[in-house]
Amino acid sequence: MRIGIEAQRIFRKNKHGMDYVVLQEIKELQKMNTRHEFFVFVAPGEDHCLNDSHNVHVIKIGNGFYPMWEQYALPKAVGELNIELLHCTSNTAPLWCKVPMILTLHDIIFLEPRDRMNESIYQNMGWYYRKMVVPKILKKCKRIITVSNFEKNNIVNTLGIPDEKIAMIHNGYTDWFKPLEDIETVYRKYIDDPDYFFFLGNTDPKKNTERTLIAYSKYLEKSEYKRKLLMADLDEQYLDYIIERNKIENIRHMIVMPGYIENKDLTYIYNNAFAFLYPSLRESFGIPLLEAMACGTPVITSNTSSMPEIGGPNAILINPENPDEITEKMLQLENDPEFYSRQEEIGLHQASLFSWRQTAEHLLELYEEVYKEI
Repeated sequence: MRIGIEAQRIFRKNKHGMDYVVLQEIKELQKMNTRHEFFVFVAPGEDHCLNDSHNVHVIKIGNGFYPMWEQYALPKAVGELNIELLHCTSNTAPLWCKVPMILTLHDIIFLEPRDRMNESIYQNMGWYYRKMVVPKILKKCKRIITVSNFEKNNIVNTLGIPDEKIAMIHNGYTDWFKPLEDIETVYRKYIDDPDYFFFLGNTDPKKNTERTLIAYSKYLEKSEYKRKLLMADLDEQYLDYIIERNKIENIRHMIVMPGYIENKDLTYIYNNAFAFLYPSLRESFGIPLLEAMACGTPVITSNTSSMPEIGGPNAILINPENPDEITEKMLQLENDPEFYSRQEEIGLHQASLFSWRQTAEHLLELYEEVYKEI
């Protein structure tokens, strides 16, 4: 079978969630002994992170505006290469494509009410694009993949899609996320002091950046240790706006903002962190949650959406809308060594239940199931 996989953004330098998901899936498919051929459609970019192999062919097509790339260049290339099944991996797909399609719908956040617009113009445009395209393509797809039982139930209940049309396939994490001993050289590229709290924030309201900063200010008031906060991938102007609005200027000198952290460096950052803060309001899966746990780093996360499913029943779960609960758990980790040690062990065990190999095996089974139907 000639299977097309849309991976438009994997060659961009600063990758994010969905880029890593499809990249790791493809790398695992490359290792598998299968009679199928995979044609991976990408846009040109700086980071050539995937090469051809015996069963994978990387196809670069036009570096245009994303909707044009997806709606015109992708189906054109698919037709020219006689693809028999197309897997679109990033929530959207071509509206006009003659080839049977599978869609990975990571979430339907774009259909949910918004408290406010995103600070990023690019992310706002993506939100409107998904809102326009996704409802029109769902009926055309042979299967819809989503990444957690929470999101599967959400899609079924919100969109009325038959349960049997949706496949739940959990994400994994890359194997370089593990406990390490020699970490000093790498983490010092980003922060001088060891043993900090780590937070991956951005301007997306679901990341709960504002309440996290309020919780951190309360932590500094009560803590004897007063650990620093390392915040990756956040604009300083946005940070200053939140600090000024909440009158918590006293925390600014305790926050370290290195900008974007390369994925391979993240394992050193997690390993050297005292704890990882992941109090999101809404996640369809939450790969950083797994990555931190796999490094043996305690995680404070939310009792909402998919996070209890991925973090497991013994994770530190808080109400993300209550900064006091976040503060309370930061202090408990700091003041209770037995509790801290137990969370290290819980995280390592929970992370061991997930892998990209397992994800790819389920994906291949689904491709073959759909192919038999068509």
